[in-house]
Amino acid sequence: MSEPDRKPLAIALRYQRPRAPRVVATGRGGIGQAIIDAARAHGVPLEQNPELAEALAQVPLDDEVPEELYRAVATVIAFILRTVKRAPELGR
Repeated sequence: MSEPDRKPLAIALRYQRPRAPRVVATGRGGIGQAIIDAARAHGVPLEQNPELAEALAQVPLDDEVPEELYRAVATVIAFILRTVKRAPELGR
């Protein structure tokens, strides 16, 4: 049995205290890959979480993350902060 075609899904968040993170980009397939490539080119740490990505893909662009996703998004933000702390050049 062949594996189904997996089109990349990417979600970009922007977090500026004191507000909740906002969804600033979302894309699947070629657009998703372009978001991933842009993040890598700019040294943005990436976290793979397909379930969270699917949930965030339902959030309209520029809307804040809904409360029911706060805990999952906080885990991702904590991962990014730890990554940047270990490799400060990633946080430029």
